[in-house]
Amino acid sequence: MNGLGYSVWVLLVLVGDIWAIINIFQSSVSNEKKLIWIIAVVLLPLLGLILWFFLGPRERKA
Repeated sequence: MNGLGYSVWVLLVLVGDIWAIINIFQSSVSNEKKLIWIIAVVLLPLLGLILWFFLGPRERKA
């Protein structure tokens, strides 16, 4: 994979992580859980993003 292709993947993960962090801040979970999720996303960018997407709290729609 050339440098440009690698850069695209890095940019996509970065954008996804920013999206996840914004959603974590907007979620209704406790501040402690928010902190744990943010640490996971920052320290493990791709894995943290995937975990948040599948395991993060969901807002219940009435």
